[in-house]
Order: sequence, then structure tokens, then C-alpha cells
Amino acid sequence: MNGSPNPSSSMPTPAPRHVCGIVPPWLLERIAELDAPQLARAASAARYSLLATRPYRFPEPGSERATGPVRSATAGKRPVSAPQRSIHDARRTETLPGTLVRSEGEPATTDAAVSAAYDGLGDTHALFAEAFARDSIDGRGLPLLATVHYGDDYDNAFWNGEQMVFGDGDGEVFRSFTSSLSVIGHELAHGVTQYTANLVYEGQPGALNEHVSDVFGALVEQHARGEDAASASWLIGEGLFTDEVEGNALRSMLAPGTAYDDDVLGKDPQPAHFDDYIETTDDNGGVHLNSGIPNRAFATLAVALGGNAWERAGLIWYDTLVGGLSERAGFATFAAATIAAAAARFGVDSEEHTAVGQAWALVGIEPSA
Repeated sequence: MNGSPNPSSSMPTPAPRHVCGIVPPWLLERIAELDAPQLARAASAARYSLLATRPYRFPEPGSERATGPVRSATAGKRPVSAPQRSIHDARRTETLPGTLVRSEGEPATTDAAVSAAYDGLGDTHALFAEAFARDSIDGRGLPLLATVHYGDDYDNAFWNGEQMVFGDGDGEVFRSFTSSLSVIGHELAHGVTQYTANLVYEGQPGALNEHVSDVFGALVEQHARGEDAASASWLIGEGLFTDEVEGNALRSMLAPGTAYDDDVLGKDPQPAHFDDYIETTDDNGGVHLNSGIPNRAFATLAVALGGNAWERAGLIWYDTLVGGLSERAGFATFAAATIAAAAARFGVDSEEHTAVGQAWALVGIEPSA
């Protein structure tokens, strides 16, 4: 497996580096090329989504906003505040944040997207507070801001460094992007990475950035549902596709490359082993593709350890993220850091320490010295 999964010389110029959403650009490009009359709206929405303003840029490494105030694994001892959520409505424009429609503690509205965003932000805050004693995204009580109904059939969701943004989808391929809790958790976890390791968004560090968001997106969903590792789906974006698509989700963490296999969208191209690592200049060096490799390692580890994934595997990954990880860490460095984190928290003779090493061996990653 190598190269771009859906190369096209006729598509719009790829989005600038460091711009990202839950839907990778190559999948939108595939949809944008459709000429079937019954999918005309989806094709138009994908073209719009590729060209629309997407202000999601990770702060530059070393910047004040990038590093944030809380990096250490022991910083969670500070009191954790209650969530402070505010939901805005862009009313199908690209104006952010839009009109405030619900603030913290106010009753639900009749708008399903507003309710889902409000609840999803709360579920994400709850995971980080209850499992990791982290005070919101930045570790010091950052208010959580979201905008729904962004753009005209916008086929994506993103964290722009300050807030969450959700499109409504096109209704033919994608439903509303508030319909999947793992998507909400995934994008907010980009904020946690921003304020901790701030992994550079390209190549292996970028794939790890996406991987970390998939990990915590899955854990937000499992924590909210009370699911243990064995019963969880390990799907990212489950429920996003309409019934017209032959697929369950955008990605499968436990079985990368199996999330969808559709006549129109093609087959999920994620590799599951480092031998199949994709070398490409697209998608910031394949960040949404190669994240499947560490995803499989984490999901396999969590299932092997059993119980609630956030209680052991999740703690090891959280400790790694906040423990001084390099902004340019590659797979081997990250693997070594997780093994060290497991030893520090559970001991070198522990089941957890052994299982982490076995998980990385399964996907062909040899930890760096």
C-alpha cells in the first residue's frame, strides 16, 4: 500500500498544511468527483467543503497557546471546575462563532444539533475530569465553545484552536456532524494535544496527533455509554454515514481498513501494520491514513487489559501526552514513551507494562532506545 488513495489532477488545490477536519481531504475529493444525479448534492457539498474557509491551524510548536499551562501528569491535582458550555448557530454561514443559542445550565432547545453539541461537550469534559482529573481542554477550566449549522451543507467538523465547529452534512453521504459523539470527542481532543504535546501536524507526528484524538474520541463515547473495552465498537464517526453508504464509520481502531467498503466511496485505505505505512504528500503526509497503525495498537491493548479502557490503557496514553513528549515524536518514540509511562504508573513487572510492548509489536513498531 503506498501513494495517495484517491489521486486526482482535476480536483481543487489541497487545503493548506496544518488544516484538518474529521473527514480527510482525499475522501471529500472522491465524493466531489461524483457525477451520479442522485448524488449531485453530495458532490456539490464536498466541493464546497474542500474550498470553504477552514481556519483550523495548530499553533506553531513552542508558541504560548500551543504549549499551554498544564503538561505534567500530576497537574490534575488542581481542583476541576464544572463545564462552561456555550453553543452558537452559524445559520449556514461561515461566520464564527455565530448567534448564541444555549449557555451553560439553560434548558434544551428544539434544535437537535444544539442539544447534541451541548451534551457532547459535557461528555468530553466529564471524561477528562473524571478519568484524568484534567480541568477542561487546557487544564485550567477553559470554557467550551461550539458552533453548529456551519456553512452550506458543510461536510466536516473541526477544532480551530479556540472552539468546535460542526457542519450539517449533505444528507446523501453524511449526516450532521453532531450525530457522532466520537467525532465531538475527537475534535476536542485536538485541543488537549494543542495544550500539551502539540504534535506537529504532518508525517508521523501528525498521524500520532490524529491517533491521540481517535483514542480520546473513542474513550469519550465509551465513558458516556458505560461501555467496557470488550463491548465497545472502536469505531470513529459511527452514525455519520447515511443508509446509502456501505460502511459503519470513518475509521475502525480495532480493525483499520474495514470501516467502509462502498461502490462510490471505495474501500477504507487505512493500514493496520507498519509494513504498509503509506508514503504520500497528500493529507499532510497521510495523517488520517497512518493513524490506523497506532490506533490498532491502542485498541488491541485496551481489549487485552479488559475492563474500562480509560482506566488503564487510557491513563497510559494520557500520561504520555502530558509527560513532555516531543512535538516531533514519531511512532517509535511514542511507543517508547507509552512503555515508560506504563512502567511509571503500574510498575515494570506489571501486566500493563508487558501488554503495551506486545501491542506495539503486533503492529510492527519497535520502540526507540
